[in-house]
Amino acid sequence: MNLKQAFQALVVTGALFSPVAQAIDITGAGATFPYPIYAKWADAYRKATGVGLNYQSIGSGGGIKQITAKTVDFGASDMPMKPEDLEKYGLVQFPAIMGGDVMAYNVKGIGSGAITLGGPMIADIYLGKIKMWNDPAIVKLNPGVKLPNQAISVVHRSDGSGTTFIFVNYLSKVSAEWKSKVGEGTSVAWPTGVGGKGNEGVASYVQRIDGAIGYVEYAYAKQNKVSVAKMANRDGNVVAPGDDTFAAAAAGADWSKAPGMYLMLTDQPGKSSWPMTGASFILMHKVQDRPATAREVLKFFDWSFKNGAKMADELDYVPMPDPVVKLIQSAWKSQIKDAAGKSLY
Repeated sequence: MNLKQAFQALVVTGALFSPVAQAIDITGAGATFPYPIYAKWADAYRKATGVGLNYQSIGSGGGIKQITAKTVDFGASDMPMKPEDLEKYGLVQFPAIMGGDVMAYNVKGIGSGAITLGGPMIADIYLGKIKMWNDPAIVKLNPGVKLPNQAISVVHRSDGSGTTFIFVNYLSKVSAEWKSKVGEGTSVAWPTGVGGKGNEGVASYVQRIDGAIGYVEYAYAKQNKVSVAKMANRDGNVVAPGDDTFAAAAAGADWSKAPGMYLMLTDQPGKSSWPMTGASFILMHKVQDRPATAREVLKFFDWSFKNGAKMADELDYVPMPDPVVKLIQSAWKSQIKDAAGKSLY
């Protein structure tokens, strides 16, 4: 493999690296949901500090496995770990960014935003109960839209994924049948459909298959110009995805009362709330074997919180509000330490 091929291989696997440093300074792995903003932050941070980041966009399940095995400096997951699991593995978690899942579709002649879907309806599509685009339930919610007599091709993730967790966590809240038959997790036993790897895999399938529907992180849908549906939210209002509706869903979140910062933002009340909003979390060990590296990780996220809000807005993510950042910094100071018990922040 020559130098050019090696570079291309790193790009394909979602690696971010620093040409300034001889060795990669920080390593992380996990969620694909926040990858676009982590990539943007990493590039800006390298230019500002010369410190590089290698983040492998492999899915939340992989991120949890790698951080528990201590093969990376931090893990990333859109499924927050429960407080008892954090304690079991000696981890601390904090939210780094917020965004949303969207329903991408490919129906000829129907542009982006022209179709509206409801949560129970989406659950029935993924349960295999609603099979056609002109099903009466979809027609009723979309007066004036010429929905074709065409089979719906369901697309889902094939890998362990926090994007999946946000999606099925939402479906479990709005559909008792989904909750009892399928449930939630980073991966589930899908009743129907074809699987694609990563947000990019699902988006690619949706673009290629006429009549397809799939869930993806909004930044991926936007970057790939995939048509996305509006949704009827908990208050019964029809809303479009975007940083304003993601922020509306996050507005009522009280992170200070969430043990281990375990908090879900799906199906939140509010007239403008996007129903499939979620946060992406960073996982680190409380006791650090390599304190200097851990300190660099904290410096990176500290810098990103202070300087990365505009970049997040540009990609339609929602930055963490200042009061939440203060809670996060307090957690860093009290919980992330070296072997001698000295705080690393």
